[in-house]
Amino acid sequence: MRTKVAIIGAGPAGLLLGQLLHGYGIDNVILERRDREYVLARIRAGVLEQGTVELLNEVGVAARLHREGLIHGGIELAFAGARHRIDLKQSTGKVVTIYGQTEVTRDLMDARDAAGLQTVYAADHVSPGDYDTDHPRVSFVKDGTTHKIECDFIAGCDGFHGISRQSVPAAALETFERIYPFGWLGVLSETPPISPELIYTNHPRGFALCSMRSMHRSRYYVQCSLEDQVDQWPDQKFWDELKRRLDQEAVAHLVTGPSIEKGIAPLRSFVAEPMRFGRMFLAGDAAHIVPPTGAKGLNLAASDVYYLSRGLREYYDEKSCAGIDAYSAKALARVWKAVRFSWWMTSMLHRFPDTEGFGARIQLAELSYLVSSQAASTSLSENYVGLPY
Repeated sequence: MRTKVAIIGAGPAGLLLGQLLHGYGIDNVILERRDREYVLARIRAGVLEQGTVELLNEVGVAARLHREGLIHGGIELAFAGARHRIDLKQSTGKVVTIYGQTEVTRDLMDARDAAGLQTVYAADHVSPGDYDTDHPRVSFVKDGTTHKIECDFIAGCDGFHGISRQSVPAAALETFERIYPFGWLGVLSETPPISPELIYTNHPRGFALCSMRSMHRSRYYVQCSLEDQVDQWPDQKFWDELKRRLDQEAVAHLVTGPSIEKGIAPLRSFVAEPMRFGRMFLAGDAAHIVPPTGAKGLNLAASDVYYLSRGLREYYDEKSCAGIDAYSAKALARVWKAVRFSWWMTSMLHRFPDTEGFGARIQLAELSYLVSSQAASTSLSENYVGLPY
């Protein structure tokens, strides 16, 4: 098999890159080790920056998003028993869109199918090779037969646990990591949202987030111990704990119901540098992970893909390596700003082992300043809606 760009991973990063490259006339093949149904079953982020929406517009997959997505011009911060609205649109002129990552993935898959582009699902033993030469390749096994794809470039979009970053020699990588001492217990329910906009709550019992996927499907999170197991949290226990962390007005509007999905996610910050190794590039979770507090994971994947797709178009259309040579530095500059913002939001809103006393007072002072200062709320807003590419 022969293609210009072999993409490893059929999540949003790989699929969006594939559509962008297709629009530029650049042949590509996507390899995914899981089957299609597994990929679509992943429950992930739901807050899209304006830049991400514009990229989905560019590749022609945003029609359903514009019909079903919810436009939010603000968020609410709750602490000391009261809620305070941060007006994102007033501060920045921009908004965010609530639309589940699963739906983004489905739209991109459908568009790729409609264009007749090749995606190999359930590809076993995927292995990138020779990316430090001018003739990189990717091998894989499908239905017991070994295949090899010869290509010009490899794009590793296969997530934190994927083979792309793992195939890089340890000496060529520098990694930075912070593990947070808690997780998020998340519940998805077929219930109307508690509020028109997201509520981020700082509470002595721990962080809580009231989010949504639509006007009839809600997503709620509570901070929990990393030692907890999902079966320790029956639905009623979850709802009772959520109510303890919310203000009285929010509790009065909370509609509970059976969970349709429940899981515990650990929180970490992780960055691998660089994001290019010869003719192989890393994008999305393969290169970096952020805590979900800042709603940056999927959006960072989109900005990575933006830089990479432009660089590859420049390579093929203008015979210039300037774009791909600049890819890692450009992407990492934006990544680190998002890592900082996600760390800051996480630090301000969660209970840490040393939060009591001094730490708790600092959090409340930070939140109080944030909601009373236009400059401070503008800084939060600029980062939340997404820094420019």
